[in-house]
Amino acid sequence: MKKVTTLLLIASLATSGAALAKSYDMPYQGGGFSGPASQTVTVSQAQRMADDIRVTLKGYIVQQLDHKDYLFKDETGTIQIEIKNHIWNGVTITPEDLVEISGEIDKDWTSVEIEVKQIRKLSQ
Repeated sequence: MKKVTTLLLIASLATSGAALAKSYDMPYQGGGFSGPASQTVTVSQAQRMADDIRVTLKGYIVQQLDHKDYLFKDETGTIQIEIKNHIWNGVTITPEDLVEISGEIDKDWTSVEIEVKQIRKLSQ
């Protein structure tokens, strides 16, 4: 009886494993979330927003402050942004390049910065 039960268990696992493997082989059919991802705001608006809000800003990276911190500027002011190395994704930006950054507001007691999740160079 143990052998029959063991064989049935093995057959069941093999069948479910094959079905699971086949589901991963299916081509991607598209789809996903459709709706607002983040708000497009100015530096002035971002400085007044709550912590952890997702935002998008357009402007210029005008100065590097240290290894991963930069100064971002638009027509309403400047704000510190944090860009980790992998976010650059091989793109070179100069202070003359118009960029769009998307990220999260990172607010503490004395400062506000944007933790950049994506950066895109825009044509002017």
